[in-house]
Order: sequence, then C-alpha cells, then structure tokens
Amino acid sequence: MVIGMSRNTKKSERKGGKKGAGNMDEIARTIFAPIYPVIAKNILDRFGIASGVCLDIGSGPASLAIAIARQSDLMVIALDYDDEMQEAALRNITDAGLAGRIDLLCGDVHAIPLPDDSVDLIISRGSMFFWEDIPTAFREIYRVLKPGAKTCIGGGFGNKELFASVSAAMIRKYPEWEEKNKERMSAGNVARFREMLEETGIPHYEIIFGEEGFWIVLSKSEPGALAHREESEEIR
Repeated sequence: MVIGMSRNTKKSERKGGKKGAGNMDEIARTIFAPIYPVIAKNILDRFGIASGVCLDIGSGPASLAIAIARQSDLMVIALDYDDEMQEAALRNITDAGLAGRIDLLCGDVHAIPLPDDSVDLIISRGSMFFWEDIPTAFREIYRVLKPGAKTCIGGGFGNKELFASVSAAMIRKYPEWEEKNKERMSAGNVARFREMLEETGIPHYEIIFGEEGFWIVLSKSEPGALAHREESEEIR
C-alpha cells in the first residue's frame, strides 16, 4: 500500500530511473540477497525493538524492510522517492506475502512526510552516502524518531564472511564498485560523518565501524525536532 507522497527537489538518495531501479532490484535479489536477513538480525538483536513502527529510508526494492518484517512484529514503512523503485518494492513485498505489514511511502529523507516522534526504529542501508544535504537529513530523522527509539543508518554486509563473498561477486561483475565501496566505508568517511553530526548538534549518537560495517545510531531523550545550532546558541 502506498500511504503518502512528498515531492522534494533534493532527490539525491538514488538516481537512474527504470534501468537503475531494475539493476538495483536484480542485485538485491541475487548477489546481495544473503546480507539482508543478517543485517536485520543484527539490528533487532542490538536494540531489542521488535514491535511498533520501523521506517526504512531509501528502501529501494524493500529487501531490508522485508527482512525486518519477517523477523519481528514491527509495522514497516518503506520510504523512497523513486516511483520505479517503489514498483519493484511493491512486487517484492507482495511476493513475500507481506502486503499487510509493509507500507510504501513516496518521499525524500530531506523532508520526511511523517509526524514528529512517530517512529520506533529507523533503518537505512546504503542510502546516506548519496544524500545531498546530510545535516538536513539527520535533523529530519531525529524529528520523526520517538524518545527512546533508535536508528541504524549506514552501510555494510552483516559480517566479514558475507563482506568477502559479496565483494568478490560484485567486483567480478562491476570492477569499478570496489573503489567506490572502499571510499564509502573508509575511516576518512566515518570521520566526515562524525564531523557533520557534531555540526548538526545531534545530542546522542554512536558510530559502529567494524566487521558489521559503518552504522550511525541516534538516540533521542526529549520529544520534538532538533533545534538548529543557531537557536541552541541563542538559548544558552
């Protein structure tokens, strides 16, 4: 079910139209297929959040959303701005028999069409590296996060064994992928995101960087949106 729509000019989570959507769907259903159940289990085991609302940002063909729904009682919202990608997601969700558990939401991470304090768990794999305005995106994520809720946003393959096997398959098929993935998962990129989180004024966050990949965990203790840094300094 498509539950809403928000058109925003910052359509930077992914580009490529029908061809790009089809290619991503194929990769997700073949080379990347083993990683999603492992990533979902890692997330659910780490946070112990098994019910409520989960938002998957830049959900693409809904592979991670499907894995989360299969392993929990969470109602999942799959957010993506791309119509072609959501068509692929709808097919995959229907084929998985999860049409009643996963809703499609057409929108952009820079202007998430959900109320403040409305989501128990926010996940995203592979999307944040393409966001046009990362501080704005994280402010939006913080806004819709409930107090006491968590995020797991970043990239990875679940464990080192899957990283090795998936990487080998991707390099054979797409040799240019190796260098791009190294850059996204580098210590320098982790430092870049840490600096942006600090500049954005996110009060509570953790960065996981290791065998599971590179993931950003936000926590929220007070309801409402995050004040812009200028507003916080005026209050102090």
